[in-house]
Parts: sequence; C-alpha cells; structure tokens
Amino acid sequence: MRALALALAAVLLAVAWPAKPPLKEGLGFSQAIYDRRGRLLRLTLSPDGKYRLWTPLSELSPLLREATLLQEDKRFEGHHGADVLALARAAWTTYAAGGRRVGGSTITMQLARLRYRLRTRTLSGKLLQISKALQLELYYSKAELLEAYLNLAPYGGNVEGAGAASLIYFGKSAASLNLVEALTLAVTPQNPVRRSLSEESSSRDAARKALFARWAAAHPESRPQDALLDGPWPTRTASSLPFEAPHFIGEVLASSRDGRIVTTLDLELQKLVERRLRSYIERRADEGLRNAAAILVDARDMGIVAAVGSADFNNAAISGQVNGLRAPRSPGSTLKPFVYGLAIDQGLLHPQTMLKDAPVSFRGFNPENFDGEFVGPVKAADALIHSRNVPAVQISSNLKNPNLYEFLKSAELPLPHDEAYYGLGLALGSAEAAPEDLARLYAMLANAGTLRSLRRRLGEPPGNEKHLLTREASFIVMDMLKDNPRPRQNFSEDWTREPLPVYWKTGTSFAFRDAWTAGVFGPYVLVVWIGNFGGEGNPAFIGIEAAAPLFFDIVDAVRAQRPRMKDAFALKLHGLNVARVKVCAVSGKIPGPHCPRAISTWFIPGVSPIAVCDIHREVLVDGRSGLRACREGPQAVSKVFEFWPTDLLKIFRQAGMPRRLPPGWEPSCGIVAEARGRPPQITSPLQGIEYNVRSSGANDAIPLSAVADADALKLYWFVDGKLVGQAADGRPLFWPAAPGRYTVRVVDDQGRSDSRDLLVTLAD
Repeated sequence: MRALALALAAVLLAVAWPAKPPLKEGLGFSQAIYDRRGRLLRLTLSPDGKYRLWTPLSELSPLLREATLLQEDKRFEGHHGADVLALARAAWTTYAAGGRRVGGSTITMQLARLRYRLRTRTLSGKLLQISKALQLELYYSKAELLEAYLNLAPYGGNVEGAGAASLIYFGKSAASLNLVEALTLAVTPQNPVRRSLSEESSSRDAARKALFARWAAAHPESRPQDALLDGPWPTRTASSLPFEAPHFIGEVLASSRDGRIVTTLDLELQKLVERRLRSYIERRADEGLRNAAAILVDARDMGIVAAVGSADFNNAAISGQVNGLRAPRSPGSTLKPFVYGLAIDQGLLHPQTMLKDAPVSFRGFNPENFDGEFVGPVKAADALIHSRNVPAVQISSNLKNPNLYEFLKSAELPLPHDEAYYGLGLALGSAEAAPEDLARLYAMLANAGTLRSLRRRLGEPPGNEKHLLTREASFIVMDMLKDNPRPRQNFSEDWTREPLPVYWKTGTSFAFRDAWTAGVFGPYVLVVWIGNFGGEGNPAFIGIEAAAPLFFDIVDAVRAQRPRMKDAFALKLHGLNVARVKVCAVSGKIPGPHCPRAISTWFIPGVSPIAVCDIHREVLVDGRSGLRACREGPQAVSKVFEFWPTDLLKIFRQAGMPRRLPPGWEPSCGIVAEARGRPPQITSPLQGIEYNVRSSGANDAIPLSAVADADALKLYWFVDGKLVGQAADGRPLFWPAAPGRYTVRVVDDQGRSDSRDLLVTLAD
C-alpha cells in the first residue's frame, strides 16, 4: 500500500507539472580536440569546472550500455520512470526489516536527481524525484534518457559522463571500451568516492566482480577474466590528460563551441617540429636566439599539420603564451618571389633576363643591398635567390594591374595604410605579415597560383579561392627558388642529392628584428621565424644564418619520417604554356648575330619579353687610327664590342673587372644622326621631386647626372635650351639653381637625348 501511495502521489505531481523538462539545456560541457588521426590533443573543463563531455549514445560502447543497465536498472525498458517493485523492496529492506540502506532508483530517477540536483534522502525529496522521472519519461525516449544518464553520471572527482571518464581513465574513446573497462565504469556511479578509478579500490574491484558474475550468467559465452579483474589497475587522472599544441588549440577553441573537434593537426609532425625548434634554440642560446615560431601546412588541403607559436609556451621571460604565428612582423625579402611572379605574368622578365644591380633613386628612396655592394648586371633568377634589393625594387616600380600593393591586398594581407605609406619599400618588407600569412602565400605558389584559406578543422569547407598568379608564372618562380643553395650545415653531402626539391626563400627585417625562411617541399609549406616578441634587434637575426638552418632541420626531419613523400607541386604542372628557349647568356635577350654564347630559359610564349640582345654590337673601326669609322672604306674593319651602360661600367671598374670599351668616333664624323644604341637616362634631378633652395639669392647646386651608353664619351646639359656645361665618364655636373620651373635636357655626343621637368622652390 505504501508503494502504491507513493506512485499515486508521483503521478499527481507529474500531472500538475506537465511542462517539458530540459535534458541537457543550460548545462556546460567540455570540448575534446583531436588530431587528424583521432589522437586526443586537449580535453577542456566545462564552464562549471567539470570534465563533462557530451557523447551521443551511438558513440558509447554497447558493452557499457548493457553493463550499466545490468548494474543499475534491469527493467529499464519496462517501467515508466519508477520501478514500483524495486521501490517496494528497497523500502521494506531499509525501513521495515531494519537492514542496510538499499536504493530503488531507476536510471530515469537517477537522471532526475543528477540533472535537477535534487535532495532525495527525505520522503518529499524522493516523491519529487519520482515525479520528475515520470515527467522525463513523458517527453523523452528510453534512448535519450540512457544517453543523458551516461553523460551526467559521476565517475569520481570532477569527472562526469562516460565520454570524459573513458578519455581520462583509459585514454580512449567511450566507443572503444573493452568489457572490463565497461564493467568498471558501470559500477562507479553508485559510489564514485570509494570506487575511484584513479587509484586502487577494493570496493570497486568487488563490485566489478559481482557485476561480471551477473554478466556471465546473461552471456554464457563469456569466461572469467581473472587476470584483468584482479590485476593492478593503471592509474590515470585528469592531470595525465594531454596538453598539446597550445597555440593552435587556443585558436581552434576561440572559433568553435562544438564538443568534439577533429583538427587538421598531425600529432607526430607537431611533436617533431616542437623538438627541432626547441633543440635549435637551446643550441644557439649563446647568440641571443631565444624565441622562434614555425608553421607546417599541407598545401593539398591547406590544413595546418604543425603549429608552434613560441619556443616555450610556459616561459614568461619570452612571453611564451603569445602566438607568434599570428603576430604581424616585417617579412623582409620573403615577399620578393611574388614581385618576380607578377613581373613574369606581366611580361617584364623571364629567369635569365639581365637586371641592373646599380645605385638608383626613386623619388628620394635609395635602396641598398644587404651587403652594401652592387654587383652590376645580374640574371633575374640570381637576383631572386641571392636576394638583391635594388633589382627587386626596380622591378616592383614597373608593376601594373596589379602592382605589389594591390596583389597583397587581394591576398588579404593586413595592410592598414594606403599604398603611398609603404612605397616601393614594400618589396623589401616595409609592410607586416604574420607567419600564417606567408604560409598562405607560399601555398599559393605550390597550388599553381591559387590562393586558399588555412584550415584548422578536418572536414571544414574550403574558403573562397583566388587566382593571383598564372600557373606558368607560379611554375617559373618555383623553378627559380629550387636553385637556391642550402645553407652550410653539419650533415652528409649525400643528403642534398635527394630527388625531393626544396623551393625556399629567406628574409631579414630592418634593424635585424626578424629572421625568416619560407618554402615548399613535398606536399608541405613551412615558414620559420626567429626573433623577439618585444621587437628587440639582434645582429644574429639574419634569415640565411638564423632561420634557414632551423628550416632545413625541420625539412630533413620530416623527410626522414615520411621518406616516400612526392613533390606535390610537380604533379600539378601538366599542360603548362611554357617552353625552353635560347637567350644570350650575357643579356638574357633573344640572341643577336654576335652573341658569343646562348643558354636556355623558361619562356611563356606570347608573354615573356622578346627583345633582341643589344649588348654585342658590330662597329666599323679604322685600321690605322683604331677609332670608330663613320663609313665603310678600305681601312674599315668590322669588330664586335660589348656596349654596357655607364653605371654598370663603373661597377665593373670598382670590382676590378673593367670592360673593353668601344672606340670613340673619328673627329671627322661629328655627330652621327643615325647612331644606334641607348639614349641617356637622367638619374638626377629626380622625376616628380620638388627641390628647395635656401633663399632667392642663393644658387644651391643641383647635381645633373645620367646613365649613358658605352660609346657616349661626353654628356651635354641644357636648361631651358641653354647649355650649362658638359660632363664625361659618368660624372655629375653641379648646376647652381634659383627658384623657378625648368626643363633639363641631356644630349650625348652621339645626338641621343633625354629630358625632364624641374621645379625649384624656396625652402620654408
């Protein structure tokens, strides 16, 4: 009768409170983050400090589900929230017979107690528990109720739910539990303190044995597993949980609230990069190398497979918890490959085009090379891999639609200022980029000119694609980078003969604040940064000396771990519109009749420049005087000379490699109107620059200078049509200027000319 009265009261309470009760709404849950192969990287705490990971019933082991029902509620499928027989037996044993306290709660009743934090040791509390259980049964299926119970049941300490308990105590998912583990979890919620899974417990072992006996009765095919049931228990606790890739996981958690997250990270490669980076910094600590960051991306799916944001996450002295992979820094010369890629696409050059590495000024900007020297004529491929600054700036100044600024904007680099702010120094790193930005850009080269977003979650839909370079330009730039020689390292020379190419480039920021190396090998893009988060400079922070050795440490380690890697870039090059053509070895132009040696280069038909070489020219020389003849005659002999511009001739002389100059004209020739060759190019005054003088009466001298062809022995300078002087041998002429507007003109002794407007104002 007592049991019947309790049941009736519970029914009445349920009818009086018919609203659908929440099952998991309002509860906070943990997040489990895995690598791409299903290895746990992190299990977070819920907002209320619990390890509580919601796990769908389908992902909970059938062994656990059955064992839990056998232990807690054998008639779960047959009751409607309260088991009248179990309640009656518990009441009789506890109160009437005076025995030990026995519970009669069903799984649904236990769920009600756990979910709504009920106090059930009093009669009123028990009635409320029953009413809540009946109410849950009205609105939820048995599968939903069992799922909720297994996700909220206590498993010791702050561990709730079988999903979290399986990860913490067994290091595996709840779907992979074996029978002994399932039996262990099934008996724990009855007394999670005494039956703790993190230490030896006789109560737990006894309960598990008793449950196994009942299991064996229901499953005659089962045999006692005495060794497993009685043996020592592996001690795992929440402190044993992994804490991998903290910078990467921080970014993942900031963008997702899902309970289970499978990332693109590869734990093996992550640990490899961490070890190499940490070891490298330790070896070179005496040189002031204290911090570094590295990111490894699979260019095939743009997934980040390894990400190390600092040399030591726990080192406050280096601000280790700052994520250096997202910190914008000056990228130095790592942007130069994209300058050359744009120039190739716009028909300005090919790999063997001869560029000038000579002093030049761009509206007051006078770029210099890292070594402070000029090498004169240099092939485009050599200028790129040897990181010559002057040619890169010269190329960048000629880019149009898009120029470098527009290209980087399209690539979504953070450029907070307008184009004028960065100027032509953009090619040398006057803007800022994070390692993640460079990884996207170099992956764009590896993906044949197509820019894609980085991915952190496996299965995450790809972002929008942008085609920033043609496949042909990407291929040619990568081919140029492939020839970049490795830095000197302590390894067998045989290692450098591997068939897997490395396409790479270094960078050094202004004042030695950052050292970079970025590149592609196999299917991977790797970016390495060396520096200090505070921005302090260090003469050791040079890309080729500080970052490149670490870059190749990682490349070699990955290659050793993945020896069957293929060059994924080479697999994307079918059907390219490129050809090998012969060009003059000296000028890089189409060989003329007098070119002594031709070499081959990659060429994009219809795009690459096709000018004929004009360095080697045939001239008539009078056999008696040795001077250049102005007409054919019995004493005139044809000879071939190299015609270099005067600025390059000066560099040749400084380097101790003077060139044989073409002879001057015979006096009787005068000015030869039809003289071929390059006209002079004014280098000072600068185009578009306003010059100041101190006062209207002061005649401040403005240098007049130009680059002329090799056969120009003299330059004549005119201001507003009036001759103001002459100069020879590339020397400047200093002209005393007064305020006003002028037209400056230079004419060489062959009649070739150039002109420029000049504005002179009073200084403030």
